Amino acid sequence: MNDLAGKHIVLGLTGGIACYKAAELCRGLVKEGATVQVVMTEASEQFITPVTMQALSGRPVYTSQWDAREPNNMPHINLSRQSDAILIAPCSADFLAKLVHGRADELLSLMCLARPADKVPLLIAPAMNREMWAHPATQRNMKQLSDDGATILGVGSGFQACGETGDGRMLEPHELLEDLVAFLHPKSLAGRKVVVTAGPTFEAMDPIRGITNHSSGKMGFAIARAAREAGADVVLVAGPVHLPTPRGVRRIDVKSAREMLAATEKETVRADVFVATAAVADWRPATHSDQKIKKDGSGAAPTLAFVENPDILATVARTERAKSGALFCVGFAAESHDLVKHATAKRERKGIPLLVGNIGPLTFGQDDNQMLLVDAQGVQELPRASKIECARRLVAEIAQRLPR
Repeated sequence: MNDLAGKHIVLGLTGGIACYKAAELCRGLVKEGATVQVVMTEASEQFITPVTMQALSGRPVYTSQWDAREPNNMPHINLSRQSDAILIAPCSADFLAKLVHGRADELLSLMCLARPADKVPLLIAPAMNREMWAHPATQRNMKQLSDDGATILGVGSGFQACGETGDGRMLEPHELLEDLVAFLHPKSLAGRKVVVTAGPTFEAMDPIRGITNHSSGKMGFAIARAAREAGADVVLVAGPVHLPTPRGVRRIDVKSAREMLAATEKETVRADVFVATAAVADWRPATHSDQKIKKDGSGAAPTLAFVENPDILATVARTERAKSGALFCVGFAAESHDLVKHATAKRERKGIPLLVGNIGPLTFGQDDNQMLLVDAQGVQELPRASKIECARRLVAEIAQRLPR
């Protein structure tokens, strides 16, 4: 399923070297199912051609308010009325100032001024030198634009075309795409705080070895992204995985089950939802060697004693906030067989309102999943889908069950 299917996006380009990123962004928007209408300022044509953007968008590019292709000669009215959102990427410091003061001396600024603000949102992806970004005038303009209803998507930091390093780079195309998808998503969890655990834990035997599992963390990261799309303030407590943090999500990295429990207990004190996706090791070595445990040549393996790890989900589910219903707890059960039986028993044992079951070997490391929802009313099987689609379906189920 394409994230932007049926959406019509106006992509505005202003003058700046970051216009080269707009080509990849346009391609990404189209791949996600959107129709894209590119509108370029005269300055942007110094960095990328309308021919390039037309080839990528599959639509004629507009550059002038006097475009005779429009029967009424009003592209500033027609283009804005047809769009679900206007995204200006890159947006230069000069164009920011123009928007703040309502100047409209060319098509793109005229269109932004003429758009129905209550129906067509304006999203801004700034791009400029680090000194221009930090200048008080730019910062005032950003605040004013935000106060006027525009959404500022922020900037990246790093090496700039001028040779300097710092804030002001336009966000990468995949980041802007994720932000746009999230912006257009229904906000069923607006005002809520969601804590998600994800990935495996690692229980050290010595400085080299330890006990872990095959969990990739993909499902938990997808849930964190879906919750953020739904408007929640999201904290992701992640075991040792190498996945990029979803946009707009605060991440806490941990290794062991005890570290994960400590971080989770701290973050769920004021949370509304806790989703325990992590595949936490049930056991850990009773002792930890400060040095690598080496073979001694005898052929005899070392003897290891184990102790049980804390049960993170059960611990949180026993808190007063969870028992009173102020904290909605969701568990995951990754089983190898008899999924319905084990998932049903686990939900009752943990004392939680909702549990998600899946067959671990069929989902660990994969990009798709098939989930079983288990609650007090019974069992609901969801069709196999990408993990982000599964996550969105789960977040929708959670939102419906929360107290209003």
